[in-house]
Amino acid sequence: MGLLTRYGLSPRKGLGQHFLVSEGALRAAVQAADLSPKDVVVEVGPGLGLLTRRLAEAAGRVVAVELDERMVALLQVELRDLPNVTVVHGDILERRPEDLTGDADYKVVANLPYFIASAVVRRFLEAAHRPRRMVVMVQREVAREMTAHPGSFGLLALSVQVYGRPSLVRHVPPGAFLPPPKVESAIVLIDVYPQPRVEQALLPQFFFVARAGFSAPRKQVRNSLAQGLRVTGGDAHSFLEAAEIDSRRRAETLSVEEWERLARQVPVQDQEAAS
Repeated sequence: MGLLTRYGLSPRKGLGQHFLVSEGALRAAVQAADLSPKDVVVEVGPGLGLLTRRLAEAAGRVVAVELDERMVALLQVELRDLPNVTVVHGDILERRPEDLTGDADYKVVANLPYFIASAVVRRFLEAAHRPRRMVVMVQREVAREMTAHPGSFGLLALSVQVYGRPSLVRHVPPGAFLPPPKVESAIVLIDVYPQPRVEQALLPQFFFVARAGFSAPRKQVRNSLAQGLRVTGGDAHSFLEAAEIDSRRRAETLSVEEWERLARQVPVQDQEAAS
C-alpha cells in the first residue's frame, strides 16, 4: 500500500487491478518460470513492479507491458535501477510477441486481470512466435478448466492443451493481493510444445468443429454437433462414426486426438453454412 500512497494512486476496478504482494506467491511464480540469465521474459500487467524486479534478478531481459499509464509512470521511476527491464505502455491484446521480443526465444510471466486471462493466454499460444513457457496467475476456476482432463474438457482446455502441457503450481488466497479479490486464484504453468499437437493447417477447422461440438455441452455430442454445424443429426452421426467416436458421448469426454479425427471428417465448406 505504501507505493500507491506515495504516488497518490489507487487500483482501478475497471482494469481488474489486484496487485500481487505475497512474497511466497511471487517466489513461486519466478521459480515456476525456471529462469536463467539467457532468458527473455514478457511480463503482462506488471502493476507495482514487485514481480518485475524479481524477474529481472533472474532473467537476462524483461519486457513489462502495462496498460495503465499511471503504473507506467510509477514503474519507470521504481525500476530505473534495472537496466535489463523495458516498460512498454500498451494493450497486450493488440501487440504481437515478435514486436516485443524480436525473434528471441522468450517466456511469459503474468498476473492477469481475470476478465482477459483466457484471451491473453490464447493470444500467446496462437501467435506465430509462441513462448517456450507461460506462468500465469488466473482465477482458480479458470486454472481448473485449463488443466482439465478428458471427461471434464471444455473449449479452454482444448485451446491450451493443443499448444502446451498445463499444470497447477499452487493455489493463491485472496489475501495475497492488494486489494484482495473476491475469489481464489491459482498459478498455472504451461510448457509450450515446439509444434502444436494438431497440424497447423488443420487448426482453424479443428477449433471450428470443437466450438460446434460444445454448442450444447449437456447434450450427446451427436446432437450438439448437429446444432453447432446446422446439419442433420444423421450427418453429425456419420461424421462421428467416420472418426470412430460414439455419438452418444458428450463433448467434454473427447480427447484432443478425437477432436482432430472429427475435424478431418467434417467438410470444410460447412463453416460458411454454420456461420
